[in-house]
Amino acid sequence: MSAVDLFGAPAVAAASLVLTLGIYHAARRLFQRHPRIWLTPIIVTPLVLLVLLLGSGTPYEVYYTHTRWLTWMLGPATVAFAYPIHQQRGLIRRYPITLSIGVLTGVVLGVGSSWVLAWVLGLPDEVMRNILPRSVSSPFAMPVAIMLGVQPELAVMCVLVTGVFGMVVGHGWLTWLNVSHPVAVGSAFGAATHGVGTAKAWQIGPEQGAVSSLTMIFSGIVLVLIGPLLARALA
Repeated sequence: MSAVDLFGAPAVAAASLVLTLGIYHAARRLFQRHPRIWLTPIIVTPLVLLVLLLGSGTPYEVYYTHTRWLTWMLGPATVAFAYPIHQQRGLIRRYPITLSIGVLTGVVLGVGSSWVLAWVLGLPDEVMRNILPRSVSSPFAMPVAIMLGVQPELAVMCVLVTGVFGMVVGHGWLTWLNVSHPVAVGSAFGAATHGVGTAKAWQIGPEQGAVSSLTMIFSGIVLVLIGPLLARALA
């Protein structure tokens, strides 16, 4: 018997919100005491929730009833990056062409690599459309997913996986390639791994974080603007 059968869908939905916030808080405290990459809250929280939801037989629709506003908060959180960007405006003014190239290159490579990956693996058309916007932040990926005719929640999952992967291997990969300039590091994180990677970029340095924030936002805007053309091309 599932938790929904025992307590009812409204009670389980309300408890899901409290549970999500509680697990995230506990994961954050754990990471502060033991700063290991595999203990990052964005990795631990979804895994623990997944185990609990599967173990209790709670459908995703019930869980999402009272937790969807957490997804809505991604928009204001993205806008909040404007303040640190303003603080680093001097750096941004020095490299306008470089940053513009980074944004355009990131969007092209993000969409192109997703399409190639889907083609090589022989993924269904619906799955391919879900992974196309995986390299931009969730507030931008969701409207693009709707334009492409797929469920935005699935696109967000692809975004999350991409961000976590980039956060885990991105810095080491850039170090191995001897890429150390703040603009290059920030652009790479912002264009490829969106919000999760941007958080990592801020840990590396304020300049890297500001550039990553700017690149992330403008990459999302560009993809939203070309979304209708992309949907028409895939029709």
